[in-house]
Amino acid sequence: MSKKQGICYLVGAGPGDPGLMTLRGRECIEMADVIVYDYLSNAEFLQWAKPGAEKIYAGKKSKDHAIPQGGINQLLVDKAKEGKVVTRLKGGDPLIFGRGGEEAEELRDAGITFEFVPGISSSIAGPAYAGIPVTHRDHCSQLTIFTGHEKPDKEESSIKYDQIANSPGTKVMLMGVERLPIITKAILDAGGDPELPVALVRWATTGQHRTITGTLATIADIAIKEEFKAPAVAVFGTVVNCREKLNWFEERPLRGKRVVVTRTREQASGLSRGLRDLGADVIEMPTIRIEHPEGEDATNFAKCVADAHTYEWIIFTSPNGVERFFEAFYTIREDARAIGGARIAAVGPGTAAKLKEYHMATDLMPDKHVAEALADALEKDIGSIENTTMLWVRPKEARDVISTRLIEAGVILDEAVAYRTVPETDDPTGAVKRFTEEGADIITFTSSSTVDCFLDLGLSIPDETAIASIGPITSATLVENNYDPDIEAKSHDIPGLIEAVIEVANEDLFDGDDEDE
Repeated sequence: MSKKQGICYLVGAGPGDPGLMTLRGRECIEMADVIVYDYLSNAEFLQWAKPGAEKIYAGKKSKDHAIPQGGINQLLVDKAKEGKVVTRLKGGDPLIFGRGGEEAEELRDAGITFEFVPGISSSIAGPAYAGIPVTHRDHCSQLTIFTGHEKPDKEESSIKYDQIANSPGTKVMLMGVERLPIITKAILDAGGDPELPVALVRWATTGQHRTITGTLATIADIAIKEEFKAPAVAVFGTVVNCREKLNWFEERPLRGKRVVVTRTREQASGLSRGLRDLGADVIEMPTIRIEHPEGEDATNFAKCVADAHTYEWIIFTSPNGVERFFEAFYTIREDARAIGGARIAAVGPGTAAKLKEYHMATDLMPDKHVAEALADALEKDIGSIENTTMLWVRPKEARDVISTRLIEAGVILDEAVAYRTVPETDDPTGAVKRFTEEGADIITFTSSSTVDCFLDLGLSIPDETAIASIGPITSATLVENNYDPDIEAKSHDIPGLIEAVIEVANEDLFDGDDEDE
């Protein structure tokens, strides 16, 4: 039997903003057996990898290469020869100063099938996020892209600075910030205009995005004074002046704020996306993981799902409960009508939105999105609830507020443990390491479980980090652990938490002084 042939996908991971990763790029990550990723590829993309995928860091900074280029080439060949699907993640586009061509040549010489997956290059995305169009009819109709970092063993530079200096249009330089004084001098010596506008864009499109401007004669000194380091894109041309009118990304309310998201990996995206859209530098650091119930809980859950049509009310107190319930329901039923005449109660809009994904309407939702309010709303809606049959779909760790209240009122209540939360100990993106080393401006907690599991990881919250809680139960858990939330969301859901983050970010809590379902 012939051995299965592997394949290598050379994927452009884009400039950093997760929204700029291509659909094809994500597909290649999801089906990979091995992922070899760069320093400039967003590590959060690794969360799309399938369980068991091997992740290999091959980042290269100036004078600091995790794996030399020759070693990377051989690694790709060796892994593919093992019959594996290999995805090589490269920042930006793999063929714009990304050595994708060199790696592809090695693969072809070794008889390995490969595919180029283009990505959005920082050479255009960086200026765009800084409000600089690289072409504009009032300024130029030509674009030149060059590198400031050539092969180290080259005896003579292949860059013709006289052509750079005298060619019309916009010039964009990648990987040259450390050599900026040498490069700008070479362009000036070749006849470049000292007054030519220049912009430098660092960590373009991400929450760490920063821009400085100057002229060809001054930008090198400005960069030194501002301690402006790589990775950065340099833009030379009068289009830089468009920034005064077109700057959009840097005006967002959370720009420059580092915000930690502690939700599960599966649920983090909505909160993270909302914060990123507001300019935040988001650290996704899931502290909990959702797992199936065990033992008697699992047996009872299956029975309650099968008997769902026998209840007058089904109560959901989390989106996770909804998801687990209907995953089980549709393994034994083919028709949603098999749920019978059961009416449905949801604790809040997040849970109701998840129900809607399964084409289920919510019959009752309290004005205040906590368990106590849900029990009140049921009594108010029904009147006497004595002898009413209800099923509560709950997490293992749920408080007993609902069950106590309903049983005291005479409800015939069954409880189905749909899932349990456990501490998330895996850190594939290095988020925990980054938090412990760099800290954060704001940390968000979306449930008591995220608080408990955060502390179970042995982590602590620095005094200078503001704490945002989604609601009173989460806040109470924080207080029990000697942390006073700086703000609590008025609406106990993700949009409400985002509003709370904006509010606390606008307060003067970041000058080093101590100051919330």
